[in-house]
Amino acid sequence: MQALTDWLLNMLIAIDQLGNALLAGEPDETLSSRAHRMRTKDQPFWNRMARAINGFFFWQADHCKAAYESEQRRMQQPPALRG
Repeated sequence: MQALTDWLLNMLIAIDQLGNALLAGEPDETLSSRAHRMRTKDQPFWNRMARAINGFFFWQADHCKAAYESEQRRMQQPPALRG
């Protein structure tokens, strides 16, 4: 069961990264992380995007911020590449 959960999480992260790349973002950054990073620069589109994404992940206090912090810690990388 854990292998299936890990696979599903990996697929969701890949879809998130694809969404970001389709919006002319870096291919390894998630849309959620980018939305947080750009909203701190007070960009209206990204403020709305972060609100929408956070609304989708309503059970997390601030999904976009958590995604950004996860990117900073390289948590989407395989353990051997994290540091």
